[in-house]
Amino acid sequence: MTMLKVDALSVSYGQVCAVNGISFSVKEGDLVSLIGANGAGKTTLLKAVMGALVADSGDVSLAGVALGRAPVEERVRRGMYLVPEKRSLFNSMTVQDNLELGTYANRKGLHFAEELKRIYKLFPILDERKAQLAGTLSGGQQQMVAIGRALIARPKVLLLDEPSIGLAPLVVQQIMDVIVEHKRQEGLTVVLVEQNARLALRAADRAYLIEIGKVIKEGTGNELANDQQLSEIYLGSGSRKKEAANA
Repeated sequence: MTMLKVDALSVSYGQVCAVNGISFSVKEGDLVSLIGANGAGKTTLLKAVMGALVADSGDVSLAGVALGRAPVEERVRRGMYLVPEKRSLFNSMTVQDNLELGTYANRKGLHFAEELKRIYKLFPILDERKAQLAGTLSGGQQQMVAIGRALIARPKVLLLDEPSIGLAPLVVQQIMDVIVEHKRQEGLTVVLVEQNARLALRAADRAYLIEIGKVIKEGTGNELANDQQLSEIYLGSGSRKKEAANA
């Protein structure tokens, strides 16, 4: 079953076309990675899929239902959830209070206490820091709160925008392990926007390479990881040096 379908979506900022007729689909329970350089249009694409930006043309369908110009809150109610690049936590609220906000979109009526135990099992450090203000956490812990808040909503489709940015490699791996395991066990459908192509392709069932607002290459994660031209540009020595510097 196709859980998410993006059909010829275009988005402009004034006279500048940031997303130019992009189409892709995601099967239920799959993880699709959108890779590309900074400025390629990946974040704009995710925001348009979420309804945070109004598309010039094209459409988005969730579980076979065309969303048209449905606002963000309607898409959340239907089961779509975006974890933005900057996390958008309420810094003056506690970890637990931030997590509780995710229950707004919990469509299955599960009890918050039960859902909270599930999130704390996924990210044990959050249980230890549950009474701490979110703004005082490390970057990695804040990302765990943002993802935990999304997962507590039991989404059909989870949109992740650059979850690895600014984080130590070990923290990145821990977060990705949780996402991949949750996908495997719960059948979660994931769209991952990620500049770290090696990380993104390793996790992907299918992947799309975006340049200047267009899809220029697509295939399975393994196919793109083994593509010689793509490897030279995105997975070559320059990428390895960058990863080493960020470590």
